[in-house]
Amino acid sequence: MRREDSSGQTITVRVPIADQWLDGSLGTPPQASGIVLFAHGSGSSRHSPRNQFVARALEGRGFATLLIDLLTPAEEAVDIRTAELRFDIGMLAGRLVAIIDWVRRRQWTLRVDRIVR
Repeated sequence: MRREDSSGQTITVRVPIADQWLDGSLGTPPQASGIVLFAHGSGSSRHSPRNQFVARALEGRGFATLLIDLLTPAEEAVDIRTAELRFDIGMLAGRLVAIIDWVRRRQWTLRVDRIVR
């Protein structure tokens, strides 16, 4: 997904996790004052219209947003059948930490003054 206008832009990003990538949508309004992370597990995704709506509202109020899937497409396909990955708290928590670290390393790219937790 890509959106560009005078209020900012949304770009597709790929966050490296070990030997895989997690896909996300990064919305960056001009002079963002912080960033809000939407982490999606099984059954929801960064493409959810409701989550997209909330992200656009936050961007309109000056926050960058990162909507990211915690499972790869292949893992999501397995989880839909088995439900085994959605409860792997250790794996999901590790991915959240890796995503936060990725955001922190790119804070200057986002023009974000602070990270909101």
